[in-house]
Amino acid sequence: MNTFTLGLIVIAYLLSLAYLGFLGYKKTTNTSDYLVGGRQMNPIVMALSYGATFISASAIVGFGGVAAAFGMGIQWLCFLNMFVGVVIAFIFFGLRTRRMGAKLNVSTFPQLLGRHFRSRNIQVFIAAVIFIGMPLYAAVVMKGGAVFIEQIFQIDFNISLLIFTLVIAAYVIAGGMKGVMYTDALQAVIMFGCMLFLLFSLYQVLGMDFTEANKELTNIAPLVPEKFKALGHQGWTAMPVTGSPQWYSLVTSLILGVGIGCLAQPQLVVRFMTVESSKQLNRGVFIGCFFLIITVGAIYHAGALSNLFFLKTEGAVATEVIQDIDKIIPYFINKAMPDWFAALFMLCILSASMSTLSSQFHTMGASVGSDIYGTYKPRSRGKLTNVIRLGVLFSILVSYIICYMLPHDIIARGTSIFMGICAAAFLPAYFCALYWKKATKQGVMASLWVGTLGSAFALIFLHQKEAAAMGICKFLFGKDVLIETYPFPVIDPILFALPLSILAIVVVSLLTGRNK
Repeated sequence: MNTFTLGLIVIAYLLSLAYLGFLGYKKTTNTSDYLVGGRQMNPIVMALSYGATFISASAIVGFGGVAAAFGMGIQWLCFLNMFVGVVIAFIFFGLRTRRMGAKLNVSTFPQLLGRHFRSRNIQVFIAAVIFIGMPLYAAVVMKGGAVFIEQIFQIDFNISLLIFTLVIAAYVIAGGMKGVMYTDALQAVIMFGCMLFLLFSLYQVLGMDFTEANKELTNIAPLVPEKFKALGHQGWTAMPVTGSPQWYSLVTSLILGVGIGCLAQPQLVVRFMTVESSKQLNRGVFIGCFFLIITVGAIYHAGALSNLFFLKTEGAVATEVIQDIDKIIPYFINKAMPDWFAALFMLCILSASMSTLSSQFHTMGASVGSDIYGTYKPRSRGKLTNVIRLGVLFSILVSYIICYMLPHDIIARGTSIFMGICAAAFLPAYFCALYWKKATKQGVMASLWVGTLGSAFALIFLHQKEAAAMGICKFLFGKDVLIETYPFPVIDPILFALPLSILAIVVVSLLTGRNK
């Protein structure tokens, strides 16, 4: 496909987004519309928006590359995404969240917990964590989309990132939640269609059926690069050696960090508050499950099987052909698939990135504009909406700058870091707000502090990969990590911080509740 035709496809796509963003802008008349779609969103649009927000370019580009490097073990994350991220989230969290949100008349995740526990400090603390921590996740997603544009169009990364950012900024700042969810729904349909085609065409490209391809993938286990064998890699259809560095990385960081962390993602939680009734929320469960199992399952499968394609065409497995795992999937699609599909897949990556980024920017803007500024400086509804828009703009600029500072192979890891922090900081308080009446605001504040600081401490002083990169522990104590005894340097921070956060909310709530 020539550049002119590709350009026409992209222009048509961008015009569609512009129209939907304008539609959202026209239908946004107050702050409630801007933050939660006036609580009147169509349940199908809500479910598609939830799925599109969940699946970002990091899931496709980053985790697809992880599947190419480490194999089918990442499919356990697909299961947790579907079961925990949709079934548990919608049924056990979503229904009560929607009812509580409507009762308290709240529009954001920080407001939900702040008003439930009648504490302005809780609301501001959560908003601050979101505003400080989420730009890393947003920058990771931005990189995923920009890298793919760079690979397909063969243009400079800086140019692709700038164009990408400007387009998202336009419809998020103008359209609010309605504009975000309308565009999410379109992007979800594009993502689903592309992944479904990829799943079926993959075996035609390989010249094998499902059984043959997976059997052949098992047979090439001896070709695992030596550097991965040393970490516990046993082949692309087997889990790593239990207790090995790769096992801890796959299970604790990627599978548990993302699989559990998705329950406490502010940009996902707020989706539950955009529909009018619990009945409408129930309709979204099947749509969400079906969407996730196809989109996530397809790309993880394609990532692992890309090793067969590269072995056939270039005589080496994926990680030996492409050193940067964040570029394996874009390169594979460009080489293995027809030109027209590469163009459509580019739209898929753009859709995945834009849908997640728009929700992240909207959430960050709401945090700084409504939850922090609006708490201390109450204003009229019209002016508050403009303050939130300024918050969105500032969030975009911060994320854009961070994106330039990111190292290679960061997309999957950056996602799991942010989701792990959210799980440790927010999940105990969120769960207790819905299910445990004995939780007190003192217990919640203790949990928030312990979860946040525990995650930060583990990242800086305990987890080898981040601690060595930051160098703070090395500077202070002369070694990369405080505890060098294996397996502590490879255990993800979520396994330290989340249990401590749970313990904090239980113990402090019982003590303060008794005193009260």
